[in-house]
Amino acid sequence: MKRSLLPLLAMGLLTLASCGDANKTTADSSTDSNMANTPAAGADTTANQPAMAGDSSAMGGGSAMADPNGPTGPHKDDNEFMMTAAHSDQNEIQQSKMALAKGVTGMAKDMANQMIADHTKSTADLKTIADKKGVKLPTDMDAEHKALAPAMEKLSGKELEAKYLAQMQTDHQKTANTMAAHAKMTQDADLQAFISKTLPVVEQHLSMAKKGNDMKM
Repeated sequence: MKRSLLPLLAMGLLTLASCGDANKTTADSSTDSNMANTPAAGADTTANQPAMAGDSSAMGGGSAMADPNGPTGPHKDDNEFMMTAAHSDQNEIQQSKMALAKGVTGMAKDMANQMIADHTKSTADLKTIADKKGVKLPTDMDAEHKALAPAMEKLSGKELEAKYLAQMQTDHQKTANTMAAHAKMTQDADLQAFISKTLPVVEQHLSMAKKGNDMKM
């Protein structure tokens, strides 16, 4: 009877030893895995982290943006905003047509063509909203830009191109600021949708003008 128990006891001891080795192997493997995922002291831990919103270094450089608290500010009501936006379109369209007529080249020419196309489209979009609300939009430049026109028309060549790009940067910064400010105050769903659609285009124009001005410096 005693002899028959000895083989069974030996098998049990071997099984326990085997389980102990397996548990040790699993523990060692887990420890090695954790160590592999832990950065070494002094290592750069930012390389694999996702970029945070607003991190210009991760986004490849910042773009020219609207400033709702910048010059021009909000308008007193939606009608005044629509009138100003319509004037802004005409300012860019008519200045750009003048620049093209006087033979601007390079980036100034590219910008002028882009301004005419994009601002003609935004004029049509705004007119649809204005007609619905019974607002008659202006179809000419505002008084400030009418006063600027004679001096710009006397310029030519690189001098005109520089003046045109500088004016585009100034105008689009003001327009972007106005749109961003009005988006925060208006309760009109049509105008909110118009601003959401148009403001990114205006900011693109602003970046384009700024790039042109930086290249001429």
